[in-house]
Amino acid sequence: HVQLVESGGDSVQAGGSLRLSCAVSGYNFDDYYCVGWFRQAPGKEREGVASIDSGDYTVYSESVKGRFTITQDKAKHTHYLQMDNLTPDDTSMYICVAGCFNEGGYWWAQEWGQGTQVTVS
Repeated sequence: HVQLVESGGDSVQAGGSLRLSCAVSGYNFDDYYCVGWFRQAPGKEREGVASIDSGDYTVYSESVKGRFTITQDKAKHTHYLQMDNLTPDDTSMYICVAGCFNEGGYWWAQEWGQGTQVTVS
């Protein structure tokens, strides 16, 4: 049974920073894997934000590139999303994922967390 537990969501002012965490359990980290973050705002489609794989290869959506950084602690099976220079457009529910895939702007994930709310005003 795969569990993904997010934390770190909060309300911040524009220009501020937040760091999200996602602890993953029950997932196979022995082979190639991909973990990451999606986000979904009310009335908008869910979008892939950032991913990192077992080789530490990272992918970012164009909307966050240069402002967000995804990292991971392999020993803890935890990945993080450092979000800097936040804008109101970043207001969304941020959802941790495992078993992700992204290519040519198409993002997909197998396992999903419940999400953590980020509000930027």
